Amino acid sequence: MSEIKENIGKNLTELRKKMKLTQAELAAKLNYSDKAISKWEHGDAIPSIENLVEICKFYGITLDQLVNSESGTLKPKDSAKQDSVNKLIVTLLSFVTVWTLATTIYIIYILVYHQYEWIVFIWAIPLSIIILIIFNSIWGKKSRNFFLVSLLIWSLLASVYLNLLIHGYNLWVLFIIGVPATIITILWSKIKLH
Repeated sequence: MSEIKENIGKNLTELRKKMKLTQAELAAKLNYSDKAISKWEHGDAIPSIENLVEICKFYGITLDQLVNSESGTLKPKDSAKQDSVNKLIVTLLSFVTVWTLATTIYIIYILVYHQYEWIVFIWAIPLSIIILIIFNSIWGKKSRNFFLVSLLIWSLLASVYLNLLIHGYNLWVLFIIGVPATIITILWSKIKLH
């Protein structure tokens, strides 16, 4: 029981500090006295079940996280939300970089070679999907990668086809490769690792 008290106390202190709140500010938000908050954080008392549920709702965590989490692993809901926003911004910055590069290459071709090489924008599509796969592997649901890999296969085939078509080769049969590649991707997604 003392270990649970200690865990709750440490976690309550950590969460409050991460939210940059004083004990008095937290007490006002939760409608408790700052003395009660202090007792909980020091492990002198344990909040009632009703209070624990209310505290968990306030911080956006589960009761299990509050009771068992190791110090440093808890994230209040504002922090988790900011992490999601940061991840989205990094992903969008990567996308914008790819399309800025494609636009720069397009403009260089116009200025230097007097040609309109719109195909660079076609190649930017699979590159964008590769970025999505990378970031989804790091931050997202791994199950989405199978869909993204299928999308990558078809966008690469389309890019190769359009590139060859510009040079006078109509090799539509390239798309046949996409069928077994997609089947392989689907089967691969069904493998369950222990």
